[in-house]
Amino acid sequence: MLKTAQTNENTASEAHEKEAFRANTGQNRSGAAPLAGVRVIDLSAVLMGPYATQILGDHGADVVKIESPEGDSTRAIGPARHAGMGPMFLHLNRNKRSVVLDLKTPAGKAAMRRLLETADVFVHNLRPASVARLGFDYDSVAAINPRIIWCGVYGYGEEGPYAGRPAYDDLIQGAVGVAALQKRAGAEVPRYAPLNIADRMTGLHAAHSVAMALFARERTGRGCRIDIPMFETMVGVVLSDHIYGRSFVPPTGEAGYSRLLSPSRRPYETSDGYLCAMVYNDGQWQRFLRAIGRADLLVDARFASLASRTRHIDEVYGFLAQTLRTQSTAHWLDLFARIDLPAGPVNTIEELFDDPHLAAVGFFQQVEHPSEGPMLTFGTAARWVGYEVGALAPAPRLGEHTEEVLRECGFDPNQLNNEPKQEKKESKP
Repeated sequence: MLKTAQTNENTASEAHEKEAFRANTGQNRSGAAPLAGVRVIDLSAVLMGPYATQILGDHGADVVKIESPEGDSTRAIGPARHAGMGPMFLHLNRNKRSVVLDLKTPAGKAAMRRLLETADVFVHNLRPASVARLGFDYDSVAAINPRIIWCGVYGYGEEGPYAGRPAYDDLIQGAVGVAALQKRAGAEVPRYAPLNIADRMTGLHAAHSVAMALFARERTGRGCRIDIPMFETMVGVVLSDHIYGRSFVPPTGEAGYSRLLSPSRRPYETSDGYLCAMVYNDGQWQRFLRAIGRADLLVDARFASLASRTRHIDEVYGFLAQTLRTQSTAHWLDLFARIDLPAGPVNTIEELFDDPHLAAVGFFQQVEHPSEGPMLTFGTAARWVGYEVGALAPAPRLGEHTEEVLRECGFDPNQLNNEPKQEKKESKP
């Protein structure tokens, strides 16, 4: 859902102040990144929101990550050299600056409002009621900065009966059918995919939506509100493959793409290992059958066309499995290369780090983190010509940039240091 707000004219002093703030951030790493000069206030935690803002930061945005005094919970996940600097946090939060604010205090809220006044984008993954209680719902933020792109990333759309429910990747995978599809495809029980696929897909969708909103604002001068619900996003992803016969009214068949759901759809066993192969279209099928001396099957009605092979997908997979089991992986890779059929190895995660193609394209980079030492990381897969993308500023320590960022935007950080003590005294009976 997207809502727009008409901007008021900024005064000359406000415009000057905003530009001065950006000039001092040091985040326009080369001046040539696509989002250079764009400021993002990131009030998100864990994975979905931080992945969205990681993408924005990789493309040059100045991302200011707002953390509670306890910090993002992903700081504690995984093997780390130092407490609070776990590997998941380090990768999700590169190209960001960390500001610690207690948003339950008046001073914390005042600092946040000041930051939002200077921002282009606000991203959060709080539930709608929670962000409203803090005073940072869309209407409140647009009142102080009409040009802002306000992006809320959460479990379910606000108009439906699931609105406000808590949501995590596992819950969404179950809700949208991913776990059930695993069982339908041959697993003994429903299983989650071993990836945070809902978080990643929704975060990617949020980053793209923010980029499009920024483009629209260049044309219209208007800010807007964007709601990105995990559930609806992932239903769209799943049904893009599996709506199938339910596309029509009345349905022409059941939902579920038969090829993807076949229990036989898996890497093929060879005489000495495993192989991934796709003999898919008619030309590929004809070349394969001739190469293995089975041209007689070219007239077999089950295999004659893509439509008939889809109807008989288990027999197709069974024939391929029986054939590929007779020779080594190397034999089949060589044959498939010679007759231009797609095939590849079954890599383990560990084997990716030594993959010759990834080495040739410079996918992995070793960087020096100021506190964590040498790290292996990776940038964006897209290669830009004419822009510099993916400069890897290290993930911040908790609150590392609080004073720096607040002073840049004209807020005295000493206000944060004094207020909690005063509130504690007042709360004593």
